[in-house]
Order: sequence, then C-alpha cells, then structure tokens
Amino acid sequence: MIRRFGDDDVDAVMSIWLNANLEAHTFIASEYWLDNYDAVKKMIPGAEVWVSENGQVVDGFIGMTGDYIAGIFVDKTARAKGIGSELLRTVQKDRKRLKLRVYRRNTSAIDFYSNRGFLIEAEYMDAQTSEWEYGMVWKATE
Repeated sequence: MIRRFGDDDVDAVMSIWLNANLEAHTFIASEYWLDNYDAVKKMIPGAEVWVSENGQVVDGFIGMTGDYIAGIFVDKTARAKGIGSELLRTVQKDRKRLKLRVYRRNTSAIDFYSNRGFLIEAEYMDAQTSEWEYGMVWKATE
C-alpha cells in the first residue's frame, strides 16, 4: 500500500535511506552518508514523501521537492518487487514533468529510470562527492 508519510515513519524511512545509500553508492565514502543523516532527517518532514507499507512495515519511500525526485529508496529485502515503480507511478499521476539527478556510476538506478521513460538531459559534477551525476527528465505523454 502506498500512503503519505506520517511522523511515526521517520525512523523507518531514515533506516532505509541510510542502508540503501550505503549499498548503492559503494564508490562514495560511508562517512558522507553518515555525516548527512541528521540533515536529511530534519528535511524529510518538510518534503512530499510517499511510503510503501507492507502490513505495518515501511519497506520503501519516494521523496519529492516540487517536481524534483530527491530519491526512491526500497529496503533490501523488498527490492525487485515493483515497489519503486509503484512509488514512481504515484507521483507521476499529478505531474507533467519530473526531474532528478543520479550518480553516473549507479547504473542500476540509471537503468531503472531509463526503463520508465526518463532521459538523460545533462551531466553535473557533485561538488560534495566529486562524482559525476546525470540530470534525468521524464515528461508525461499527452
């Protein structure tokens, strides 16, 4: 079930955020994610966040700021079950355009978004990590 984030979800969401980033971004020092944990935890309640819940357990979420996808994160035990796609469809319903950035070395994420209609539009150097990122965009078909 997909639903809006509630204040009681913050610990589960942050656990998924940290573990997914550590697993997907082995090319970035783990200290980067640990150092940013508290800042992200403070930002989550102010963002548009949708969670996937299986029973009473949060197993994934998508974070949005306007039409920008800050990230889709799914618990390791729940991956490859369509949760990321379902979260993405939830935010696509009311939008004509979505954008995001993804690290160039995160090929599984690039494939995920490409397979769902996102196109690479630009390249950026992330000053904090010194890693290249792709700017990707999705536009609704009319």
